[in-house]
Amino acid sequence: MSTTIDPGRTAGAIEVVGLDTIAEADRRGRPRDLFWPWFAANISVLALSYGSFILGNGISFLQATIVAVVGIVVSFALCGVVALAGKRGSAPTMVLSRAAFGVNGNRLPAVLSWILTVGWETVLAALAVLATSTVFRELGWDGGPVTKVVALIVVAALIVGAGVAGFTVIMRLQQWITVITAVLTVVYVILAVPHIRFDAVANLAAGSPQAVVGALVFVMTGFGLGWVNAAADYSRYLPRSARSRGVFGWTTLGGALAPVILVIVGLLLAGSSKRLSDAVAGDPIGALTSILPVWFLVPFALVAILGLVGGAVLDIYSSGLALLTAGIRIPRPVAAGIDGVVMIAGAIYVAFFAPDFSSPFQAFLVTLGTPIAAWCGVFIADYLLRRRDYANAELYDARGRYGSVRWSAVLLVLAGTAIGWGLITNSYGVPEWLNWQGYLLGPLGLGGPTGAWQYANLGVLVALLIGFVGTLLLGRGAVRRQEALPLERAE
Repeated sequence: MSTTIDPGRTAGAIEVVGLDTIAEADRRGRPRDLFWPWFAANISVLALSYGSFILGNGISFLQATIVAVVGIVVSFALCGVVALAGKRGSAPTMVLSRAAFGVNGNRLPAVLSWILTVGWETVLAALAVLATSTVFRELGWDGGPVTKVVALIVVAALIVGAGVAGFTVIMRLQQWITVITAVLTVVYVILAVPHIRFDAVANLAAGSPQAVVGALVFVMTGFGLGWVNAAADYSRYLPRSARSRGVFGWTTLGGALAPVILVIVGLLLAGSSKRLSDAVAGDPIGALTSILPVWFLVPFALVAILGLVGGAVLDIYSSGLALLTAGIRIPRPVAAGIDGVVMIAGAIYVAFFAPDFSSPFQAFLVTLGTPIAAWCGVFIADYLLRRRDYANAELYDARGRYGSVRWSAVLLVLAGTAIGWGLITNSYGVPEWLNWQGYLLGPLGLGGPTGAWQYANLGVLVALLIGFVGTLLLGRGAVRRQEALPLERAE
């Protein structure tokens, strides 16, 4: 059974709060406080590289701009809704998910959440190492294995250290990262403007509807859909009296503001130089140094590393919580440490052995984005069906109102994933073991894995709709039965 404890309680400098419910008397802060962690986690210059990834779908600048704005804002709006559940439920995202899936049935999405967040940690840590190596080479220094090892040690220490320390340290760190990276990123954009060729950008040919949809899916999975499974982990510390409009608005704004601006700048740069666009595939951030003066290379390295660390710190905190929710009985700091070890191993592979970055990255996003989209649909629909607060104590008791397994929700995620994977392809030169995807494109008359719809990756959107609509249709009765029980029973 859960206990209610002070969110500031620590052992030394380390937060000891795990999956525990936060007592109302101990909850503090204002909705606008959510802006800092979300802005810091998403101001990474990695967003500039998305310009190359999006234009790689063969679409025009106008199409790409619309896709970027819509995809980023809508996907972070989903995070805003999940954050509302955190304010209402005072527990981590994956604990609140038990209301929809059952206490034991929720182990499935908890494992999926853990894989996704650890995957993002790995991606961000590896990018920080690659960017450092490239900057060193541009300066005429040694950017080889020794530099990469030292960079990995420093980056891993920052990420794992903050993840183990916990909420208070993370919130303070994110404020500093926000200020530093915002200023240096503005300088980068100013220096990059002279390299934009508006005539070349304007001459980019328009792409097919399928290409536009594919780019939209890529943007959504690369931004907000990569965060939905963690969006309540920070709003849970706000008092229930906090304005819901503010919780939704500051979460959405904090997550979407920087990426919208940076992706549009990235589109202008990628559309101006095919050479730069192609180089991004191998080293998404390091390639951006090719247009910088030497004096700004070190500040650029700083902004790149801090921006990536800002995102990875939120991921490692949430991945530790997901590991605990999956049933691993260890202290939260230990869970964060375990995730750090996995992250380091993955970063070593990407930074030292992977032939390129772009192909496995895009495959990672759409493959894991499909089941997470299905979970997101279920979670948001379940939240919208509720008229009362969560019965906190029973989120930890399989004998309580939420039960052990709610099969309709579990089956919706499985069905959404199975159908979704049948409608996506990863023909980006990724390992052959992913070639089985797209198995429904032929039977549904969409041209097969090599047809016109091969890169649309409709499966992510379909999985989201299956989870959402299916829960609205099948979950209403279950929610009403849960809420018919007196809340006092749970408290």
